[in-house]
Amino acid sequence: MEDQWAFESAGSDGTRMQFLITQLPCQIGRAKSNDLVIADLGLSRLHATLVSDITGQLRLIDENSTNGTFVNRHRVEGYCLLKKNDIVHFAGAEFKLRQIQVERHSVLPFDQMSTMFIEETKSLSEYFVPNEAEFDELIMGNGLSGAIQPIVDSKTRKIVAYELLGRSNHPRLPKTPIELFSLARAMDREAELSMAFREFGVKKFAQHVQGSKLFINAHPTEMFSEIFLASLRQQRQSIPDVQIVVEIHESAVTDVRQLRRFVNQLDSLDILFAYDDFGSGQARLLELADVPAHFVKFDMSLIHSLDKASPRKQKLVKDLVQMVLTTGSAPLAEGVESSEEAMACVGMGVQLIQGFFTGLPIPAESL
Repeated sequence: MEDQWAFESAGSDGTRMQFLITQLPCQIGRAKSNDLVIADLGLSRLHATLVSDITGQLRLIDENSTNGTFVNRHRVEGYCLLKKNDIVHFAGAEFKLRQIQVERHSVLPFDQMSTMFIEETKSLSEYFVPNEAEFDELIMGNGLSGAIQPIVDSKTRKIVAYELLGRSNHPRLPKTPIELFSLARAMDREAELSMAFREFGVKKFAQHVQGSKLFINAHPTEMFSEIFLASLRQQRQSIPDVQIVVEIHESAVTDVRQLRRFVNQLDSLDILFAYDDFGSGQARLLELADVPAHFVKFDMSLIHSLDKASPRKQKLVKDLVQMVLTTGSAPLAEGVESSEEAMACVGMGVQLIQGFFTGLPIPAESL
């Protein structure tokens, strides 16, 4: 076994194969004479060449191929330097550059054919995800950031809690949580990103909110897992003077018995919980009644322009608020942006308010 550069390919059925780069220079193409022979009609007979650069990196040279060579979806003009986890397209053939420990194996040749021209409008395949290396850096803490947003008591107008919000300031990654989780979903790594945000937020903000409740988010993919519970146990020990509230997205609530077991485990850790984004999809009324939460966060889609909504919608929201109060939970309105929306919520019995009207998110850099 030894460290070896390799191109990883992905089949349409999800299978992966390693094409080892056994020598440099390494010629890549469809002809039998190449070092790496790729069975794809879009490749030129000699499509590209890999050589060792003076910096120690791999240099990829496009050999004036008919359909082009692309690195991270940008066409190579002449040559470029490669790094680990780069995504490389030789015409329509997609690969990811890996550095792995493998046993050497032979590469099957492919018979000679004329190059099949690919239309310019043909999109590149997307079996691999760009910026995986930068995502790894983010998970390890490089570029992680966050913010806390106040949650206000609707009667006293005092701040009673904060919600942790994940952010990124990595120069080569998206900034917003929605974009970051979209990237993580493509790699099946949402749980890792969610945990990284929580750990950063608790470490950065907990000392500033002692005596208050701290709402923390969890991604549906990590909910109920032992890893998630272990992380909560650790965070409970690290911030004994802060009351933790775990937000459970309604999409994760499908099994009442599993939910009840999870809530009992939270209770043993002295951790509260809230149903998040209530009303954004299928309202889990059965779960709300059978396993009542400490808080129910009404989704901003219900709250936006509530003061201007039709009488029918206003009655619906008011009935939901009263139902939540009946179960012993505290209704919390998210996304409140104006005094009119706030007053409408108060009139319906909402006890807690969160949004730009009552307090903008406070970024870590502004503490």
